[in-house]
Amino acid sequence: MNSGKETSMKYIFFAAACVSVGAVVLICIFMFANGVPAMAKIGFGKFLFGLKWKPDLDLYGIFPMIMGSIAVTSGAIILGVPAGILTAVFMARFCPRQIYSALKSGVELLAGIPSVVYGFFGLTAIVPLIGRIGGGSGTSILAASMVLAIMILPTIIGVSEAAIRAVPSGYYEGSLALGACKERSVFFAVLPAARSGIVAGVILGVGRAVGETMAVIMVAGNQAVMPRGIFKGVRTLTANIVLEMGYAAGLHREALIATAVVLFFFILIINLIFMLAKNHAD
Repeated sequence: MNSGKETSMKYIFFAAACVSVGAVVLICIFMFANGVPAMAKIGFGKFLFGLKWKPDLDLYGIFPMIMGSIAVTSGAIILGVPAGILTAVFMARFCPRQIYSALKSGVELLAGIPSVVYGFFGLTAIVPLIGRIGGGSGTSILAASMVLAIMILPTIIGVSEAAIRAVPSGYYEGSLALGACKERSVFFAVLPAARSGIVAGVILGVGRAVGETMAVIMVAGNQAVMPRGIFKGVRTLTANIVLEMGYAAGLHREALIATAVVLFFFILIINLIFMLAKNHAD
């Protein structure tokens, strides 16, 4: 009887795995079947490295959006990753028990806030502040980077804290026994042992930053031009798709699907870089 149940569950789990893999395969087939021919019509060089996106003139250059995505994601990494890792270190090794529960609940609450709420916060709080500091409307690379940095914090903190807590206590105690102080033991004995898990947390956080759309649309300025400074507006690949897909037709629609193909490769490259870093850390 138990053997029959185990066999049934095995096939159920296998079917669920096949559905998940099949969904990914179907999405890839749809994107490539519609996007690659559009790139061929436009010209791969003109599409990837063209500087003008003007569908009404049949100009479909997405290089400004590629650079905009890189700029916004890089800013989110610079601002969010150090803050997330240091917060995880504090929560795992230095946080008093009296405030740990409240701090943990706050981090988990950040993870559950919808992206549109983050965008509204950025639009009403961060954008006016940047406008007063840097001039202009305030919708900019810096505003988008700050909002995304806040959004990726829960992922980085949660995974990094779990990785730090998973390190055997002998690493920390051995460092103390050799005469190192608490801070030095944490940063030079515990963190190196947890770096694989920390890198995994960073990968997940960056993946969310690259794929975020709604919050970026609200604070980035949505200007299809090359980045000209952190106080200037840009348009990302995701924003370009969402803003125009509702009314696009013909080659314009196909070009947007081709943009999704480029975004797909963009995310793959970022994940590959971080996975290589993770394997190097192991």
